[in-house]
Parts: sequence; C-alpha cells; structure tokens
Amino acid sequence: MDRIAEVRALLGEDIEAVDRELARMTREGAAPATDSATHLLEAGGKRVRPLTVLLAAACFGAPPAGARDLAVVAELIHLATLLHDDVIDDGQERRGRPTPRRLWGNAVSVLAGDLLLTHALERTSAAAPAPVLADLFATLRLLVDGEVVQLRGRTQLDPSEDVYFRIVRDKTASLFAWSARSGATVAGAPPEAARALGDFGVHVGVAFQLVDDVLDYAGDPRETGKAVLGDLLEGKLTLPLIRALAAKPALAADVEAVRAGDRRAASRVADAVRGSGVCDSVRSLARDETARALGALEAVPAGRARDLLGAIARELASRID
Repeated sequence: MDRIAEVRALLGEDIEAVDRELARMTREGAAPATDSATHLLEAGGKRVRPLTVLLAAACFGAPPAGARDLAVVAELIHLATLLHDDVIDDGQERRGRPTPRRLWGNAVSVLAGDLLLTHALERTSAAAPAPVLADLFATLRLLVDGEVVQLRGRTQLDPSEDVYFRIVRDKTASLFAWSARSGATVAGAPPEAARALGDFGVHVGVAFQLVDDVLDYAGDPRETGKAVLGDLLEGKLTLPLIRALAAKPALAADVEAVRAGDRRAASRVADAVRGSGVCDSVRSLARDETARALGALEAVPAGRARDLLGAIARELASRID
C-alpha cells in the first residue's frame, strides 16, 4: 500500500512507538503463550486498525499519547481474534506462515489470545476515558456474537444475506469502527465527528470483508497471505457463495459435500462461483461501501489526516481491481 509510506511520513514517531510496544506486549507473559503471540505479530500485516486510530486522532491535531495506547489496543485485539479464529476454523496457514495453533497447539493459541485481550483491557482502562472503555466492552461483545452466529452456521446451512451482513458488521466492522471512534474521542473530537468516524469505520470494515470474500476465489496467495478457497474449505458462507447459491440452488449439494471435507467438491463450487458473475457484484458492493465511508468523512475537519484515511479506504477496496 503506497499510502502507508505517506502515513508513516505524517505519523512516523507514533507508528514506531506503536510497533515497539506491540513487540514488547506480545512478549509480556508466560511462554509458550508469548511465543505464539509473537509468531503471529512477526508474520506481518498492514496494521490498518492502529493506523486508523492514529489518523482519526490526527484529524483533530497532533495525536495525544493516549492515541498511541489505543492504537496498540486495536492491534492487540485484532491479533487475539486471529489466534482464536484459527482454533475455531482449524486454520493451517496465515500470512504465508503456519498458524500458531499448528506450532504450539490449540490450547496455547487460545490462551495467547486471552493474554493479548487482557493486555488490551488493562491498557485501555489506564489510558482512555471511561466511555472509550465502555465502547470497547460493547465492541468485544459484538465480536463474540458475530463469531457465535458464524459458528452456528457450521451445523445448519443458512444462505441468508441478512445473517451474513450481521456477521460482517459484528466480527469485522465493529473493530474498525471502534478504532476510528476511539482515536477521535481521545483527541477531543466533538461527539458528532466521533460518530461520523465510527460510521466510516463500519463501512470500511464491511468493504474490507467483501474484498476478502472475493479474494478467496480470485486472489493470489503470494499477495494476500491467505490460501485460495480457504474460507470455503472452512465451511464459511461468504457473499459470493451465498449469491451463487441463490442463482443456482442445486449447488447446495456440493456445498454440503465441501462442509463434509470433500475437496473435489470445493473445486466444483469454486468454478461455479467464478463462472456465475457474482464476484463482480460483490466487487461493486465493496466499492459502494467505500463510497459511503468516504461520505462519512465529510463530517470530519479537512486536512492531510482525513485525506489519508480516505486513501487507505480506497486502497483496501482496490485489492480486487
């Protein structure tokens, strides 16, 4: 992402401080939980959520020290959810490396995620106003609810777009929204501007997930860091598959076979999804969500930080162009 270099030029010291603190926090605790957390951190990632916190704060002046703390929190929570997700999904690879659960086992991966969540809550309690902590608790509840609803779909096929979008808003968009909203709040933004940035985060999060869904069928693993058909083989009903099922209900038999572990059926499903044209409709929807995110930014003071938030949103959507 070219814009990340521009963000680092604007907020270089803040970003370096966040990176150092993340490295320290993943090592703080008992091994092998710390080994598991450090392995995931060192696999890389775009750090979009910490950047969102810092840029949201920078829209209202130089980011205060508390913004760095919340940027660390946003990434700690994201890492914790990845550690837990890989256990739930029997994940084998992430960002081109073996998942921590493969190296240290499921129990260690779960405990490593719990450790990072503990660090995140302690830091938020110490560094942020009480409303930001309350907002974080509400966000964590959404994260858990979204995971439970998605897990429920493993035992009963429910190709409903309403259910899909609830999962996306809860599991993905809620943390983007908290990142933007909390950065603004800790920087002293007016409530209406903080709410607008929360809306921005929701739309960016939805667009981000829609793009990921398309990349599951059309992405290059060397660029995305995730295996093609990974979501399908884990039994997840993503939007391209939901829309392909709506167009061709007979595909449900192959989907059930995939959920039972049939990899040959996965190839047939993937071919059907790619040939149906639904990926193009999901691409269009991702662009629409990005446009809504950019519209929400109109309520935020103009400046370099706002421009960069918009640029990051556009680049996240451009991964499927």
